[in-house]
Amino acid sequence: MNVAKLYNPWFLSLILFFSLLIWLKLAKGKKLSLPPSPPKLPIIGNIHQLGKLPHRSLRDLSRKYGSLMLLQLGQNPILVVSSADSVKEMVKNHDIVFLNKPSTTAAEILFYGCKDVGFAPYGEYWRQVRKICVLELLSLRRVHSFQFVREEEVDVLVDKIRGAAVNGDAINLTETAMAISSNIVSRCVLSRKAEEEDGSRSKFGQLARRVMVLFTSLCIGDMFPYLKWLDMVTGYIQRLKTTFGELDAFFDQVIEEHRALQAQDDVADKRDFISIILQLQKDGMVEIHLHQDNIKAILLDMFTGGTDTTSTTTEWVMAELLKHPNVMKKVQKEVRNVVGKKPKVDMNDINQMEYLKCVIKETLRLHPAVAFMVRRGTSESIKLEGYDIPPNTTVFINVWAIQRDPKWWDKPKEFFPERFENSTVDFKGQDFQFIPFGCGKRNCPGMAFEVVSVEYLIANLLFWFDWRLPDGENAENLDMNEVYGLTVNRKFPLQVLPISDSSFLCNQRM
Repeated sequence: MNVAKLYNPWFLSLILFFSLLIWLKLAKGKKLSLPPSPPKLPIIGNIHQLGKLPHRSLRDLSRKYGSLMLLQLGQNPILVVSSADSVKEMVKNHDIVFLNKPSTTAAEILFYGCKDVGFAPYGEYWRQVRKICVLELLSLRRVHSFQFVREEEVDVLVDKIRGAAVNGDAINLTETAMAISSNIVSRCVLSRKAEEEDGSRSKFGQLARRVMVLFTSLCIGDMFPYLKWLDMVTGYIQRLKTTFGELDAFFDQVIEEHRALQAQDDVADKRDFISIILQLQKDGMVEIHLHQDNIKAILLDMFTGGTDTTSTTTEWVMAELLKHPNVMKKVQKEVRNVVGKKPKVDMNDINQMEYLKCVIKETLRLHPAVAFMVRRGTSESIKLEGYDIPPNTTVFINVWAIQRDPKWWDKPKEFFPERFENSTVDFKGQDFQFIPFGCGKRNCPGMAFEVVSVEYLIANLLFWFDWRLPDGENAENLDMNEVYGLTVNRKFPLQVLPISDSSFLCNQRM
């Protein structure tokens, strides 16, 4: 054979031509029926279409392209789901395929390589850790056992607000809600406050706030893996590692203090999440061995998952009540009638406040603290509503859009708590048009903790005080704009005037 002929340009061109024909034929035979996609730009894909409020931008795009929509964010394929029917099919037929959550650079560093509940990959470790959280840390029985923490923190808050009311001062309800939420969660997790009574943050409070900021900071490598070196240049990786180092040392110290108390059988005053986990280990009740790093990841998960969501929901409830004075009057009347002349609100009272529960449900519908449920598919490709979903596709379930879908909700933009009266629709994950805490096996294990905290806090705010907006503001012009972050918060802090009715308070003390 004449080897030179193999390098003849015409011969090589012929080989390339037929190779291309074969490739095109094979590609055509394997053509996927993908969900519709908006036009995208080179390199960045659809990033420019997210806007400052992605839940609203993607809802608007879904109206044009459909409830299943495929985007490209950097190098990441994203399936946006905006209908309850699609979510139902995912959960009923493909839940295991979507059980993993996408890892981020921040999660990998701060959560000890994703050893927490929220980011741990689906498997035996995740099942066992979630079981500990659901049955031991966040069960309804355990949530009620921490009622003394809520009562003590609310008592401090009521006294503080009463002082402002006497002086005629407005309070920043946004900061107030964050402070009490942080303290309740922090005390339940590790028996320490995150916020001191003088308004300063404790060591843990400062670290926890830095964690929240880092999670919402831009990470170039998460969208463009080949540019992850830029995160070193910007200092993002160093900030993550510095915060992690301080947080790690703090957790080590607190856990060792708990171990010392446990060795002395002196844990009666430390029935927090740390002591519960250590006791479970000591009694052989944990089916897997939890290393110290595992415990620290779980503890940080409990704090970050419970603080912002509780404070955000509390703030939105009060904003909607101030925006709708008639609803405020109705729910306040119910709260005060149920409590009567008792000196304080108790949990048995809360169970009788049906309209209060409707108000909180309606707030969760209009303002879910977390606008998107985020999942990542496994290596398996699936069919969803006739479309091919490629493997390793991140899924954004637009909870915010689903809960405002006119197919399921009459006058969906209106704040109307009465829609939940005599209704069986609930937020426990079975009604897919109402999923503020998620659904399926990856639903939020802290649902009961948040709801009980919000109910108790709002009931006390309405029981002890009347509320109005500062001079120059009224219900009609109250700004309800949002800002997108780890949670969807109000854009501007909620400033309110508490009014303490002295005759009403005197009756409560008699």
